[in-house]
Amino acid sequence: MKAARFYEKGKLVVEDVPVREPKEYEVVVRIRYSGICGTDVHIFDGEKGSAEVNPPVTLGHEFSGDIVKLGVSVEKLKEGDRVSVDPNTYCGKCYFCANGKKHLCTSMTGLGTALDGSFAEYITVPEENVYLVADNVSYEEAAMTEPISCCIHGFDMTGVQAGDTVMVVGTGNIGLIMVQLAKHAGATTVIAVEPNEKRREKAKLLGADIGVNPMSDNLDEVLNKYNINNIDKVIDCAGRTSTAEYSVKYAGKGAMVMLFGLTGPDDIMGLHPFDVFKKELTIKGSFVNPDTFERAGRLLSSGVVKVDSIITDIVELDDIQKVFEERLYAKDGKVLIKCF
Repeated sequence: MKAARFYEKGKLVVEDVPVREPKEYEVVVRIRYSGICGTDVHIFDGEKGSAEVNPPVTLGHEFSGDIVKLGVSVEKLKEGDRVSVDPNTYCGKCYFCANGKKHLCTSMTGLGTALDGSFAEYITVPEENVYLVADNVSYEEAAMTEPISCCIHGFDMTGVQAGDTVMVVGTGNIGLIMVQLAKHAGATTVIAVEPNEKRREKAKLLGADIGVNPMSDNLDEVLNKYNINNIDKVIDCAGRTSTAEYSVKYAGKGAMVMLFGLTGPDDIMGLHPFDVFKKELTIKGSFVNPDTFERAGRLLSSGVVKVDSIITDIVELDDIQKVFEERLYAKDGKVLIKCF
C-alpha cells in the first residue's frame, strides 16, 4: 500500500509499505480521507507534537474509512462497516489511568506519532478504538470526528453555561467547531476574533453573533457598542503567544480562559499575574480527547456541528508534501488527504 512516511524535518515520502495483518482483536481499515492537524504540522516542521515521534513513521490521525479485514476474535464489527477511529490508546495501569485521567497516561500511544498513522491507504487498529459512522454522515465529514472529539473535551472544561458571553479567538477549523459548540450550549453572545475575513464571515454563518478583526477593531469599543458587560469564557484556538495574551487581556472578571490552540513547544507568553488576581481568572489547557469520540459522532450525525463548509480542499495522497510545503492547511479551511 501507499503511505506518506515522515523521515526528518520537512520530508514526507510516499512509498510502498506492507499492510499489517490484524491481531486477534484488531481490524484493517481502508482509509478514505485523512485530515491534516496542527500536530502533523509541528512534526513536519521539526517540533514536538502531542507525543514523541521516532521516524520513519506514517503521520496522520484524523480519518474515516471501511473495515476490510477482521481479527479472529472481533465480534461487534463486520467487513464493510463505515468507521472512524480514536487514535489514542492507554496502558490502563499507571497512576493517571487509575485515577480517571487516562489521557495523561504515562504510556499513551497514538496513531501518527508513536505508531503508523492515517496518511496511507490502509491502517490496522484495535477494535475498541473503532466507531461506526452514521449513514447520513459522509466519509469526508467523518474524518472530522477526531478534531470534534478534542474540541468537546476542551469545551467541557470551559463550563460554558446558558446566557454566557463567549469569545473564540481564531476561527480556523477548530475555532469554527468551538463557535458551534458554544452556541448550542446556550451562549447568548459568541464573539469571533479572526483577522481573515473569509474565516470571520464563516464563523458568523455557523453561529457567531459578532465578528472582530483584531488587527483593526478596538474590542473595548465593540463591547460598548453591543452593551456587553463581561466576557465570561474565552477559547483561544489560534495557538500563538499573541493570541494567548489577547485572550487573557480581554477575559472578563471571573472568566475562564481555555488555551486550546497548540503553540510551539518553546513558546513563552507574557502574563501579568496581577491581572489574573484582580479578575480572578481561571486559565486551563486541554489535551487530546478522553471519552468524547462517540459524542463527537452523535454531534455530527445530528447536525449540531456542521463541518461541510469547514472542509475546503481535498488533495491526493501522492501530493501530500505540497500541502505542507505550500501551507495549504493555513488558508481558508480544512485540508483532507484522499487516500483511496
